[in-house]
Amino acid sequence: MGVNHDTFSAVEPGKPGSAMYPTSPLGEQVEGIPTGREVDWEPLVDYRRNGVSETTIHGAVAWAHGDEVIHSFGGNVLCYGRSMMKPFMLKAFTEELEDCSWEQKSISVASHNGDTEHVAAAQSLLAEAEWPLMLTPLDVPLIQFGRQVRRPRRWFHTCSGEHAAILRGCRRKGWNRAGYTLPSHEVFHAYMEQLRTYLGEDWTPLRIAKDGCGLPTVSNTVSELAQIYAGLVRDKDDDWIWEAMVRHPDLVGGFNRLDSTILKAGEGRVIAKEGADGLLGMAIEHPDYPKGLGIVVKIAHGWNSQATWYVARALLGVLGIKLRNPYPLHRQKAFIVPGIVPERYIDILETVPTWDEWDPDQDRWHFEVEVQD
Repeated sequence: MGVNHDTFSAVEPGKPGSAMYPTSPLGEQVEGIPTGREVDWEPLVDYRRNGVSETTIHGAVAWAHGDEVIHSFGGNVLCYGRSMMKPFMLKAFTEELEDCSWEQKSISVASHNGDTEHVAAAQSLLAEAEWPLMLTPLDVPLIQFGRQVRRPRRWFHTCSGEHAAILRGCRRKGWNRAGYTLPSHEVFHAYMEQLRTYLGEDWTPLRIAKDGCGLPTVSNTVSELAQIYAGLVRDKDDDWIWEAMVRHPDLVGGFNRLDSTILKAGEGRVIAKEGADGLLGMAIEHPDYPKGLGIVVKIAHGWNSQATWYVARALLGVLGIKLRNPYPLHRQKAFIVPGIVPERYIDILETVPTWDEWDPDQDRWHFEVEVQD
């Protein structure tokens, strides 16, 4: 029994192009590629109303000290690095972009909100005559204030700075800029070379897919991603990536974005980058980890900045880095699962609250309901 497509479906079995589509809505099993149903997700944080859990956020966390994975919680999940990997894609162009301003360097590794300052920095990377070369999808600002009156534009897309920087880098390298988003282009090959400096020269991704912006994204395990981010600490003085992100954190994300806030809280000791769908990577310079510490969080159900923020505050808090709480929940409190940190940090974890003094308990009445008539 096959898929029951609508009448005259262009993608039903036997029609041209149908081979690109799934054969079952239940999902195929591909050897060597576990789905989210097979991995051992763990609870990371739960939201409770008067002590009863209403929402539980599952995911995975990995810690890596240099090349060694020192803690894993939630399974070694296979996922796509998405925008979390921009610092590594741009490492292929650090020499070609060396003469750029710090603002231009920062926007090149950004997943920005599409604010005026973001668009201006991204546009400055290219001459106006080159703008039509950019292939980001049409989009509106990620976070909008007031009534939306802007029409969709490529520059509003969260990845426009990266695309503009790649085009500028390609011109400097003498590479053909046509097809720069394809996995057959030199851009992708150079990106793979960068990843292999951290994962070994024989490393090959199990899957290559098209990211939301059109560039290729490759599959990595959460542990591999943590190892790669630990490498950012080791190589922090080899190029301008680290300094650019620290100098202009609000260009990397924007107002109230988690990665921008972590960059500011870290005061030069932490590089953070968010990635869809539900990813946060942190490269941390810490005296207890001389080879560099990489921590990666993957949220099972995808993008959830507030839940990831609670987890990040706990992770950084046990390392002595104070990240503020996110905006409070409505009539709930968040509670962290101890397994997100190595066992030696659990006592410290208990000292990092997920609420603030000004955050009132609004999930109960202030009298004993049980004794009322």
